[in-house]
Amino acid sequence: MLKWALIFALVAIAAGALGFAALAGAAAAIAKIIFFLFLAVCVLLLVLGVFVGKKL
Repeated sequence: MLKWALIFALVAIAAGALGFAALAGAAAAIAKIIFFLFLAVCVLLLVLGVFVGKKL
């Protein structure tokens, strides 16, 4: 998931450098959504790992 966020961020940077503002904005928005989704899943798994680890 983080790989896709980085790919969309690079697409946004390249599109912005070439002057495609609409495409750059859309790619940046998608990258931001995927990145925060990755962060939420990472935190959720970390919390679950801590609680399950204490039970074992």
